Amino acid sequence: MKKFILASFAFLGFATVSAQNNTVTLNVKLKPIQTLLVNPAQKIVDLTYTTAADYSGGVSSTQADHLTVYSTGGFEVKVKGANANIVNGSKNIAANTITITASNGANNSVTGATYSPVSLSDNDQVIATSSTGGVNKNINVTYAGAGADTYVNNYIAGQTPTTYTTTLTYTILAK
Repeated sequence: MKKFILASFAFLGFATVSAQNNTVTLNVKLKPIQTLLVNPAQKIVDLTYTTAADYSGGVSSTQADHLTVYSTGGFEVKVKGANANIVNGSKNIAANTITITASNGANNSVTGATYSPVSLSDNDQVIATSSTGGVNKNINVTYAGAGADTYVNNYIAGQTPTTYTTTLTYTILAK
């Protein structure tokens, strides 16, 4: 019996020594994801000039939590207009007379973001940059129209109000 027990130990010891090393390599692959949403209640922004003071001083409209960002890492937000001019039929005003300024959202803002005011252009311009991502982070946007009587002589008789229109496109890119 002792021989059997010793033989069993020898066999089990041999089995343990000769056990195979089975390994698995697990990769967690993270790809960048960026989404940018414009607040659906703010899809139309009006800059309305009503008084002489509006024409001389300019007007602005701040859209709180206008943009919502989801980003898995650093990002930049850009804006561009459809054209170099904002049009009404055959008349136009220069798009670069409109300033767009981003800032921290009223709720759940982007931590450590940098914001740059831009004059509207038909080229992409960076308005917000962040070295970190976030989930559903909000950005305020202020649209400001020119003062200094820039738009005098752009009213068209019979149109009350005379409305010049363009489309803005916001984009987000991984940084």
